Amino acid sequence: MMETEAIMRNNPTMQRWSTVPLRLIVGYGFIVHGYAKIVNGPGQFAAILQALRVPMPRVAAWATIGIELVGGFAVLAGAWIPIVSVPLAAVLLVAVITVHLPYGFSSIKLRAVTAAGPQFGPPGYETNLLYLAALVTLVLGGAGPLSLEQWLADTRDRDRRSGINL
Repeated sequence: MMETEAIMRNNPTMQRWSTVPLRLIVGYGFIVHGYAKIVNGPGQFAAILQALRVPMPRVAAWATIGIELVGGFAVLAGAWIPIVSVPLAAVLLVAVITVHLPYGFSSIKLRAVTAAGPQFGPPGYETNLLYLAALVTLVLGGAGPLSLEQWLADTRDRDRRSGINL
């Protein structure tokens, strides 16, 4: 057994905190993707969806933006993760099927390095799978400390111990 495994296995505090960095990165990542779609213009994103033959591209564009922003903030805050993971996973799967699948697994395809900097090919579905794996991990492992879920659980426990019934 590796020493780090032994440390983690014998330290419940470290295990509790292990999902926090994952939650922060995943939540922030979804927020950034939703925000980029707002900044670039939801109409532009709808046009991309129309070119990909996604049904009702305007509705799909706004739904995707809303799911990424609301879901991202919920994951970041550690709230309702099992619930928001379903639409977030759906967005990721649609992106895999409509955009990334033809380009294979790898998300980074270095084609050349020019005076302008590195030139990359189209991204595969690797990053989408990592996000899906992270969502599954958060659903199964919980939001961890510094989360709204943990705060609510602590509040309920404190109220129960003090005899307050809500």
